[in-house]
Amino acid sequence: RIGIPLDSQSITHYATANAQKLAGWLGRSLQVALSSGSGLISSVLSVILVPVLGFYLLRDWPRLIARIAAFIPPHYLPLSQRLAGDADAMLMAFLRGQLLVMLALGTSYAIGLSIVGLQTAILVGLVAGLLSFVPYLGVVSGIAMASLAMYVQTGAFLPILWVLIVFGIGQILESMVFTPYLVGDRIGLHPVAVIFAVLAGGELFGFVGLLLALPVTAVLIALLRHAHGWYLQSPYYLGKGS
Repeated sequence: RIGIPLDSQSITHYATANAQKLAGWLGRSLQVALSSGSGLISSVLSVILVPVLGFYLLRDWPRLIARIAAFIPPHYLPLSQRLAGDADAMLMAFLRGQLLVMLALGTSYAIGLSIVGLQTAILVGLVAGLLSFVPYLGVVSGIAMASLAMYVQTGAFLPILWVLIVFGIGQILESMVFTPYLVGDRIGLHPVAVIFAVLAGGELFGFVGLLLALPVTAVLIALLRHAHGWYLQSPYYLGKGS
């Protein structure tokens, strides 16, 4: 009735003519499905393995430290323990300061978004603050969530400009106030030095440099303090050398 021949000869001819296209489409679909499935399985396994590995690492941590200490020559062991303890203390101070930065940033985002009228300001602000531990992840995800929520709430694009302003101010506060004073003071680093360390890490090593700049700087500070003490007690500084 619709004028399309449905006899077996026409169907066979059509299938033969399009078999190559169909095979290519099926192959690409199978490849995408396999790659997506393997990626999903890998992500699920990672989520499962992290707490399991963390549990066994925490349980066997004293034994692991004892094994490492057994490889260090006995006359260097007290110095190695002191250096490792100072580096550990600096890293803990960095983590505490970073948690305060996340809390301060989330509070700032929540207050700013509340002022511009976003109904889900507290939720979006806290999530963006928690994700700010990873550079750029907090601000990007926060802008996306807040912009979508603002558009759903108002039905207009203009209020999204206020969202961008709030996150812009938050980034300025994080770079110029929160990180230098909340993290820098805890690791004994001047605010200008904190800003310089972050900029240098990002310039030299990109995203990984931004992520590791302050922890690496904290460890280097602990080591440099000991080096400074050795220098002040050295014969060269005290003028006892030849």
